[in-house]
Amino acid sequence: MAAIDWYFDVISPFAYLQFHRLGELPPETTVNFRPLLFAGLLNHWGQKGPAEIAPKKTFTYQSCHWRARALGIPFRMPRAHPFNPLRALRLAIALGEQRAAIGRILDLVWQEDCLCDDDADWARMKMDLDAADADERIADAAVKARLRQNGEDAIAAGVFGVPTAVAGGHLFWGEDSTDFLIGYLTAPDLFDDPEMARLTTLPEAARRV
Repeated sequence: MAAIDWYFDVISPFAYLQFHRLGELPPETTVNFRPLLFAGLLNHWGQKGPAEIAPKKTFTYQSCHWRARALGIPFRMPRAHPFNPLRALRLAIALGEQRAAIGRILDLVWQEDCLCDDDADWARMKMDLDAADADERIADAAVKARLRQNGEDAIAAGVFGVPTAVAGGHLFWGEDSTDFLIGYLTAPDLFDDPEMARLTTLPEAARRV
């Protein structure tokens, strides 16, 4: 039975889209859902997020809208983005990092404009997930520690963006890598190809300074 770690942040529209494609994975695949803070990855690798580069922000939002339509996945950008996803991430952990709860959180954000950093929307999210005691649960030290650990584990695995599936020590970044991931899960010797091996040691001919 194949197992993957799926690292995601609810702030990412690509995570939402890929979540709705996880059903395409081979049926024997086990998915371990690992919420983390995308901002932590950006800080570690010294990157900017797509929304921090104005032209890239517009392109990203429009391309997500187009991609969702192409995939037949309901999608609507929330009224503000980026937003602070911390409450929702901790809630996903407090609810056991379970597929159904994570799916509902993602749907609330990316279909129903429910933002966890807005107090009224947060109250709605808690009610929808039958988690009236969510504020107490997400304040638990173990929940906070789990979120930090997910981030540390992701960095240790080389994860640099979300969503990323880690399978057999290989990284599959982004919704558009879903077919690549399926290919690997279907044929685990995919990376034994000599050209795949060569690409891991390709030298640099120049470096930006």
